[in-house]
Amino acid sequence: MTVRPLLAALAVTFTAACGPAQAPLQTADAPDLVILNGRVLTMDAAGTMAEAVAVRGGAIMQVGTTAAIKALAGPATRVLDAAGGTVAPGFNDSHLHFLEGALGLGDADLSGLSTLAEVQQAIRTFAESHKAPSWVIGRGWVYSPFPGGSPTAAQLDAVVTDRPAIMRCYDGLSVWVNSKALALAGITKATPNPVGGEIVRDPRTGEPTGHLKQAAIALIDAVVPKPTHDDERRALRAAVARAHELGITSIQNAGGSLEEMALYEEALRAGDLKLRTRLAAQGRPTTTDADLDRMDEVWKRMGDNPTLTSGIVKLNADGVIEARTAAMIAPYTGTSSTGPSNYTPEQLDRVVAMFDRRGWQVHIHAIGDRAIRMSLDAIERAAAASPAPARGRRHRIEHVEAVSAEDIPRFAALGVIASFQPLHALLGDVNQARPSGPWPDNIGPERASRGWAWKTLQRAGARITFGSDWPVAHLAPGQGIWFATTRVHAEGADDQRLTIPEALAAYTRDAAYASFEDQRKGVLAPGMLADLVVLTRDIVAAPPSGRDDLAVAATIFDGRIVFQRSR
Repeated sequence: MTVRPLLAALAVTFTAACGPAQAPLQTADAPDLVILNGRVLTMDAAGTMAEAVAVRGGAIMQVGTTAAIKALAGPATRVLDAAGGTVAPGFNDSHLHFLEGALGLGDADLSGLSTLAEVQQAIRTFAESHKAPSWVIGRGWVYSPFPGGSPTAAQLDAVVTDRPAIMRCYDGLSVWVNSKALALAGITKATPNPVGGEIVRDPRTGEPTGHLKQAAIALIDAVVPKPTHDDERRALRAAVARAHELGITSIQNAGGSLEEMALYEEALRAGDLKLRTRLAAQGRPTTTDADLDRMDEVWKRMGDNPTLTSGIVKLNADGVIEARTAAMIAPYTGTSSTGPSNYTPEQLDRVVAMFDRRGWQVHIHAIGDRAIRMSLDAIERAAAASPAPARGRRHRIEHVEAVSAEDIPRFAALGVIASFQPLHALLGDVNQARPSGPWPDNIGPERASRGWAWKTLQRAGARITFGSDWPVAHLAPGQGIWFATTRVHAEGADDQRLTIPEALAAYTRDAAYASFEDQRKGVLAPGMLADLVVLTRDIVAAPPSGRDDLAVAATIFDGRIVFQRSR
């Protein structure tokens, strides 16, 4: 977007009582920072509006009129002029894979490309300008540019011939590799499909095509060069800076190993983790009480640190609709397959109950209607079997792409949070009056009409929260807000558009609720953490009309300005 002239008015000034060589004096009760002349959306339940915010010691001191807040300022108070822009709690991405996204910042970016020729040209350009790496690595392709929704090694060989190449699908559940990569991994006609995965094969010859799904990805990952510890630390620092540019002050990481969790602890000790971070451990059908003991130790060690904590576990109930690996109640269009599930109902019941008994929040990837139903059933049975922990239950279902009409009221009844990633609906080809593409075509119009039903669930009393699923989709909350408020609905389907305040709530107040942190962030009120975002304009009066039509003027984390857009 073109940043409007009002951005030129954004200024940070320092008022000095003494000469330049002398530090200014500050009264004991004066704020460290004031933000003036804004359209302040406090995001409290009453919808309170204000003009200015005062911050002291990493917490919000007062919210009120510009005149009242300006009067609080002392000689050393830093002044930020919002110039009429929206001021809100810092964005909270409630579902992403932060380290994975961080490590991919230097890879080929295939997102947003709609034809095979565009995809190939992007890879060719990247490979030609990155000669040093032993592999060509990229991410972000969608299924629609490829015949039958399945890419081939020959298509990648056409642009990368000198090195092995791997391109990860936007959903993270498929990879596309060239012939050199297949050979290096030893994947041949004779290689069996691993449990929970598929080596896509030529129906005539049985040879691998270069498309690997789910558990089969591990066959390639075994030979892809691994990042070093220093690579990971550098990537984290770069990703934190990128998050600040986008107004993000909190993230909720959707699963990871205990080793990855230790990396975040190291970054915290080094002062590099300037994001409120909640880390989910990874659960599996085979998770034991001994495994959970080790997870408990990590959570106990982190405690309730407002910058880094845990207490949530990620379970993956199924795959994705585009690859027909999501678990559906009825078969996929034109097939007899209902898709696999990563858990039997008995396994999911056992694992959910085990974590629930110990007070962990359970966060289940469930995209197909059968996986969603299994997840709701497991949560309901766990609640019946054990008393609620002192903090209550706030279990979550992630993605919720194709929910059955019968299960919509169960979210509110069970207190289950529906965690959505708005840009997934755009990637899923449903943003049109007559949806067409791998996602809607695989399940047909009736089921597709309930795709990403965030407004329908909200009307039914469920609490919703938003995230990006980065690097599956773009990290920018502004893009999610734009899409959630402008989405096209298919003929005969419910209108899922939200208002600007509703979309903001899903990225702030309700995202904080979804992580048991609503007592300290997500709302601008005295005593709450001073994590804020200042936008370049009033987005209530002038809502974003395009994907990139929401710009961040400044981001404040822990009371300090960590990003400011240049004039």
